[in-house]
Amino acid sequence: MSETLNPYEIAKKQIETAADKLRLDSHIVEILKKPMRVLSVSFPVKMDDGTIRVFEGYRSQHNDAIGPTKGGIRFHPNVTLDEVKALSMWMSFKCGVVGLPYGGAKGGVICDPRNLSPGELERISRGFIEAIAQIIGPDKDIPAPDVYTNSQVMGWMMDTFSRLNKSFSPGVITGKPLILGGSKGRTEATARGCVITIREAMKELGRPLQDATVAIQGFGNVGRITAKLLSVLGCKIVSISDSKGAVLDPDGLDITKVERLKDQGSILDYDSDYQIDPQELLELDVDILVPAALENSITVENADRIKARIVAEAANGPITPDADQILAVNKTRVIPDILANAGGVTVSYFEWVQNLMNYYWSEEEVNVKLSEVMVRSFHAVNQAANKYETDLRTAAYMISLQRIVDAMKARGWV
Repeated sequence: MSETLNPYEIAKKQIETAADKLRLDSHIVEILKKPMRVLSVSFPVKMDDGTIRVFEGYRSQHNDAIGPTKGGIRFHPNVTLDEVKALSMWMSFKCGVVGLPYGGAKGGVICDPRNLSPGELERISRGFIEAIAQIIGPDKDIPAPDVYTNSQVMGWMMDTFSRLNKSFSPGVITGKPLILGGSKGRTEATARGCVITIREAMKELGRPLQDATVAIQGFGNVGRITAKLLSVLGCKIVSISDSKGAVLDPDGLDITKVERLKDQGSILDYDSDYQIDPQELLELDVDILVPAALENSITVENADRIKARIVAEAANGPITPDADQILAVNKTRVIPDILANAGGVTVSYFEWVQNLMNYYWSEEEVNVKLSEVMVRSFHAVNQAANKYETDLRTAAYMISLQRIVDAMKARGWV
């Protein structure tokens, strides 16, 4: 069977699978398969050499039945309309599965930040927010960082919106610097949430975390922190990859050494004898596999060779739909991305709440609240999977879809 890898088509297929289990009316499914609003913008930016370039961007808002929409803004040369629409839909389900009072949104600007000066990056950030300001706000749509954007970009964006509205508005953006109303614990939140779901999944399987073997694809912020947190819990991190390659040590890698080498240039300097093909990492015989890098890493081409007992999707969309079916048949326990990496949006929600209250929590308070949300959400999904005799991904979508449908019915939309 050939796979359809268009992200928007994948998102619609996942909705249809869960909706079929819930026996939702066809008109409701059609509503859920389309974002309620998509804004396409173009805006001029003065470059450092004095020339004017016109940049294009998008903001997709999927569904606001439960509350304002929420989702990141990415800067990338390959941003597409279908990608942004799909990501906004996935954000709806990510917020829904952990019970946040949000719908999903996503934004993107077609650009390559690696070829931009800090000044050009700031002017693009401010220009994009000016272009979409009419549809965002603390009670409308709350953006956040995503691919190639960070807390500094969020600071510029929040400042631009505040200037346009002539009032300090920290609640319009999350993922900000602490001094501008950012939340403690946000940097580690996505990885910490993923680790919590792994811990609970291992409990369900009756397997100890102590000495459990782990392979992690990707050593960016999420992969790096996941490796560190799992090693503290007693796991043995045997293989790690980054954009340049992968290393393997069956006796367990020295995570501190890997971090140092990554900061200096490449994890491949760990030891030439330990280098492996990055594709081989995915197929190692380990207890836990954490794809924390690329979309569509596990496909029909390699799904049958996945030997991990648990696959925790720290990245968005690392497993294609057809590969998902193969893993389900092979009894591989997949913790879906909308649950496994929901720690980030959960702490973004905490940041928004703190902004609205103008009262801020300690990092310990944030981490305790995050753990409560992730543990509760994992077990709700697991119970739904057992009840409906389905996989965790479908169960997670069912929970999210039902929440949205209940809100639409309560508001009289359907």
